[in-house]
Amino acid sequence: MYFTKKISDDPQSIHIAFKRLSHTNRLVLVSIFSGFAAIFQAAGGFMPGIGYFISPLASAPIIFCSILSKRLGFLSYLITIFMLLILQPSELIVFPFTTGLLGLGIGIAFLMYKKRLAVMASGFAALTLGILAVLYGFKFPLLGPAASTSINGLTIISICLFSAIYSWIWVEISVACFKRIRAVTAS
Repeated sequence: MYFTKKISDDPQSIHIAFKRLSHTNRLVLVSIFSGFAAIFQAAGGFMPGIGYFISPLASAPIIFCSILSKRLGFLSYLITIFMLLILQPSELIVFPFTTGLLGLGIGIAFLMYKKRLAVMASGFAALTLGILAVLYGFKFPLLGPAASTSINGLTIISICLFSAIYSWIWVEISVACFKRIRAVTAS
C-alpha cells in the first residue's frame, strides 16, 4: 500500500551532513530559515490576497530545520515566533498552532519514522490539536465565520479531514524536495 511505503533515507542523510557543519554554520543556517518562515507567514498581512497563498509556505523552513536537528528545529520555531512579534503580531496566534506546529511535527517525524503513514499521522496530530486548541481552547475564530468557537462535531470532522489532507500534501512536497536535494548534491 502507498501509505505504508518506506520513505528513503534522505532525511537521515541530510541530518548527518548537517552534523558535519560547524556550530556557527548551523546557527546561521537555522537563522536564515527562520527568517524565511517569518516572511512567508507574514506575507498574508503585507500582501492581502496573494500573501494568503504564500503564508502556508512557512511550514517548509520549519520542516527542514527540524530534519537538520530536533533542537534547532524547535529553536527555529521559537525564533520565527519572535520575528513575527515584530513583523506581524496578528500572526502570533496562527503560526505557533498551525503552520509552525505542522512543520515541527512533520520534520521531527521524518527523523523518527520510516513510513509515510507515521510521518503523516504526526503532522495530522500536530495540526489538528493546534487548530482545536486555538478554536476551542482560546476561543479564537481561527477559521473565521466558517466555524464557531463552540464545539461542533461536524467542524471537528472537517478539521480532521483538512489536517489529514494538508499533512499528506506537505509530506509529499518534502519527499520530492529530498529527491531534488539528493540529485543536486550527487552531481
